[in-house]
Formats: sequence, structure tokens, C-alpha cells
Amino acid sequence: MTDVAFSPSKPSFSPLRLQDRSLAWQVGAVVLGTLFLALASYIEVPMVPVPVTMQTFAVTLVGALYGWRLGAVTIAAWLVEGAVGFPVLSGGAAGASHFVGPTGGYLFAFPLVGALVGWLAERGWNGKRVMLAFIAMLLGNLACLVLGTAWLAVMIGTGQAITFGFLPFLLGGLLKSALGAATLMALPGGKAKSIKP
Repeated sequence: MTDVAFSPSKPSFSPLRLQDRSLAWQVGAVVLGTLFLALASYIEVPMVPVPVTMQTFAVTLVGALYGWRLGAVTIAAWLVEGAVGFPVLSGGAAGASHFVGPTGGYLFAFPLVGALVGWLAERGWNGKRVMLAFIAMLLGNLACLVLGTAWLAVMIGTGQAITFGFLPFLLGGLLKSALGAATLMALPGGKAKSIKP
């Protein structure tokens, strides 16, 4: 047996300890989180019909660091900024049209991805258990790809959606998951620990 559990107890790992901070701290964290997400959106490799960006790295990391609730709120706030015209989406894009185009499914998936990774991180899938942190990040990346590809399939057909919206992003998702887990492990309090038998 392992000591990994899905207990509803208080988060076991939160280097930022945002759940213990005042509302002002949490609002500040949301603002900083949206800035981080926007910066990650500018790091992109152009591809058709969806570019490769560091957005999923930032989304999963915000979820893991902020927890599922505040992480999802932060990601949703960033998406609202993009929808109303701030240049915070992929490559500095902005506007509501991106939420109905080929990237819409990925964008709508982001808060769910952040919540999933945050929920897992709060239950021990974090920097203290680097393999579980990697799996949590990977599950987040896969969830984003599946939801984004499903949306894309409605627009261009299932075969093309898988060819252009899923398969090219698998390696990037794997690498970003490893980078996210390593980042968590490097943070104070995130030193890796083995899973006890």
C-alpha cells in the first residue's frame, strides 16, 4: 500500500500558502497569476491550426501552486481579460472571437485543467512526490488536448482534429509536464520524497 490518498483534508503542499492568506493577498496572487499566464502566452511556436505555447505549462503550474479553487479563478480571470480585449492570449491575441474559433476548446479547458492539477496537488501529487506531480501535470495537459481536440473536431472533422490538434502537441505536453514537476520540486518545501510501501 502507498500513502497516496485522496483525502479531503487541508492541502498537504502549498508553498505559497494562499489558502491561509488574507483576501488582499489572494487578489494580488490572482493579478500576478494572470500576468504569468499572459507572459507564457507570448512564448509560442507557430503551427496550424493551433500554435504551441507555454500556456499549458503556466496553467498547470498555477493550478498546482494556487490550489484548485484559486487556480481556476485566476485562469478564468486571465481568459476574461483576453475576451474583453487585453492582449494576453497566444502571441498577444485578444478578443472574444478566439473563444469560438479553433482555439476555443483549449481556452475553455484551461480553468478545468488548473482545477484538476490543483486538486491533485492538494492531495499529495506535488513537488514532494515528483513522479505524482509529473503525472498530475500530464493528466492536465491530456485533458486540455482532449477537450480542445473535441471542439476542433466539430469544426474540421475528427481525423483532422486529431492530426492537427492532438498528435503534434503530445511531445510538448510531455516536456511541459516534466518542466512543471521539476519546478514544483525546486520550490521551497517541494523536495522530492519517496512513496512509502
